[in-house]
Order: sequence, then structure tokens, then C-alpha cells
Amino acid sequence: MSSRTLLSFGHGYAAQALARLLLPQGWRIIGTTRDAARAGELRETGAEIVTWPGQEVPLESATHLLISIAPTAEGDPVLNALGDRIVAIAPRLQWAGYLSTTAVYGDRAGGWVDENAPLNPASRRGRWRVAAERAWAAIPGLPLHIFRLAGIYGPGRGPFAKVRAGTARRIIKPGQVFSRIHVEDVAQVLAASIDRPNPGAVYNVCDNDPAPPQDVIEHAARLLGTPVPPAVPFETADLSPMARSFYGENKRVRNDRIRDELGVRLKYPDYRTGLRALLEEEKHSGSFSG
Repeated sequence: MSSRTLLSFGHGYAAQALARLLLPQGWRIIGTTRDAARAGELRETGAEIVTWPGQEVPLESATHLLISIAPTAEGDPVLNALGDRIVAIAPRLQWAGYLSTTAVYGDRAGGWVDENAPLNPASRRGRWRVAAERAWAAIPGLPLHIFRLAGIYGPGRGPFAKVRAGTARRIIKPGQVFSRIHVEDVAQVLAASIDRPNPGAVYNVCDNDPAPPQDVIEHAARLLGTPVPPAVPFETADLSPMARSFYGENKRVRNDRIRDELGVRLKYPDYRTGLRALLEEEKHSGSFSG
């Protein structure tokens, strides 16, 4: 087997961004997907793809483990299915990363939280994440690193599509802010941790600028040269239960640890930098439409 093999459970948006960094360095990447129809597309990126559940997962080939699959009310799907095998290989893994969420901190009324803040999830998904973090941390000898991710944006994922379609709205809830992170910065944080492992560490992964969501939508519209979407009071906004639940948590997330311990310098330290770069990338690739 390769001297460095990353087994990526749930080889999705963030995991693929990490793979783009590792593959040119000679890494072997094995990723899982539930969608057999996507397997061929994912293989074109250079990863070996296993349809799971269904196919056998080559756990014993891994030197590094990345878990991106969300937990459910029944617990963590990976541990539920493969827990015994993971316990068996844990001591010889060089690194394991669990992608969690800042939802574990719950609502802080706009206040700041760092990795030492007590966990007080306000949502069901936040409670499931706390339980999953603890389940992974309980595995003896596992060199676990937990990454609490803010809202991820990047190519193909961001406010431009809704602004262009005319469906974007500026939901106004006074004092509300969200933290976010560009997918390429997620990848560089993970790569930095792999290079400087510190088992037991927890890292917040977000940019430097928690911001009101309506400001992000407005900035995207101005970059595109389109009318600024209308402002809609939160109380009267037609939101799905999931979308409304996000507004039930209001906090500013500190990211000092990824800079101080991992030496990460964010490529996109705020949403303005990130959105501008996405637009420039579109123009460069010829996919831009105003």
C-alpha cells in the first residue's frame, strides 16, 4: 500500500478539496459515497471510490482517516457499522480527522466562543454532533483531531446562484451574525493538521469576519451589478424549519488556534475576499454570467 493513504468517509465537498491538495503529493485517496451514480465522476478526480454501504471498505489500508458523514438520531453511521474494525486499527493510524460543526456551541447571543467554550447545542443536529464527537474521542489510541466547521462556501456553493435567479432575500434579524469559511481554507487547515498532528486537538474552522447574512447577500449582488435583493424581516420570512433553526443560534467563532498552532494563513479571511475570488475564477474559466 502507499506510504500515505487517506480513507475519506463521505467524500464530499470539503474532502474533495483536501484530496486536491494531497493527490499531487503522491497520496492514495480512498473515498466512500452512498451514490453509486456519482462514483464514476468522483473517480475522475483521482480518488479510488467505494460505494458504501454496500461495498467492502479497505480500512486496514488506511494510514489517515477523515470522517465527513453526519450523525443521525441513531448515532454515528461509521461507528455503528465499522466501530470494531476502527478500534482494531486505531493505534496504528497516523491521523484521524472528524468534521464537526460550530453548532455544538449553541446560541451565545452574538458573543464570542473559542474551542474551550462549553458545549451547549440548541439544535437537534448540534446535539447529535456532540454525541458523535464524544464517541470518536472515546476510541482508545485513535489520533483524533476534531474540526468544528462554520458554514462552507466556495465554487458552486454560495450566494451568487440565488442572486442571479432573483430568489435571494436579505433576511433581517437585528444583531444576527454567522461565521463562514471558504472550502479551500477548510482543506488547508486539514492539510496543516496532517503535517503537524496533535491528537486530542479541537479546531474551530472559520474566517476572521462573522457577519450578518444580509450583508453577504448585498455584497454578492453589488459584485454582480444586479439589484440588491429585498429586505425581509425574520419574523415574517417564509423559511423552512431547517433554515429557521439556523437563526436560533447567534455567535461569533474565534479561529486563533488554526493560526497559532497550525500556522494557517487564510486565503480568504472574510466573505468579501472569498466572493471576489469566486467571481474572478468564474470570469477566468469563462463560466461568468452577470
